[in-house]
Amino acid sequence: MRKLYEKKEILFAVLWIVAYCVILGTIRGNLGDESLAMLAALLIFSAGIIAFVKANHLEKKYGLAAWPKDTKKYLFFLPMWILATGNLWGGIAPSYEGTGLIFALLSMILVGFVEEMIFRGFLFRAMLSKDQTIVAITVSALTFGIGHIINLFTGQASFETVIQIIFAISWGFIFTMVCYKSGSIIPCIIAHSLIDALSVFGADNELTDWIYIGATIAVGIVYCLYLSRVKGVNTEGGEK
Repeated sequence: MRKLYEKKEILFAVLWIVAYCVILGTIRGNLGDESLAMLAALLIFSAGIIAFVKANHLEKKYGLAAWPKDTKKYLFFLPMWILATGNLWGGIAPSYEGTGLIFALLSMILVGFVEEMIFRGFLFRAMLSKDQTIVAITVSALTFGIGHIINLFTGQASFETVIQIIFAISWGFIFTMVCYKSGSIIPCIIAHSLIDALSVFGADNELTDWIYIGATIAVGIVYCLYLSRVKGVNTEGGEK
């Protein structure tokens, strides 16, 4: 894995993404988020990512070394934190019961970590090293959104999947800009895990769902434009 990373870093990232989408998409479609198999698969992915990063001392490169300094200039990430609660705007109605609820909750927390590491960590940083900042940000966001097309294979309606892709792309830009400008992936992992974890408890409400989607797109555009004007830091801690 180290040799592939050194020679073809982008391919390394893409293979992680493909493996994640295929394996987790298959498990989700056949067994569901509440299954022990889903949790086990995510634990394996998480352990593999952590082991690779630590073995190769890549904590700084992937923004895992520390919380961002001077968070005030990022508006304390308030837009991201507020939007992260959106799954509860329509009320609370747990999707599962008993151990199924526990397994689903833990799985969704791990999904936030794994997806941030493979999209904002592996893929984004691999492309950013080629000095193509705009391309790297765009590809990371779009790939993250399009990755949700696997929901078509889990029985979800095509229209719902298209809307979810647009919604995920909006989040993709928010996460990528926050990660790029702050030099840390930690806030993105926390927010992403929070979004997915709260989805387990959120009630189905078509009106608030549409409000949430619209708010995410609108706020995402404004927030990303704001972040684009903020002086950020690189992975070594200097300004950029």
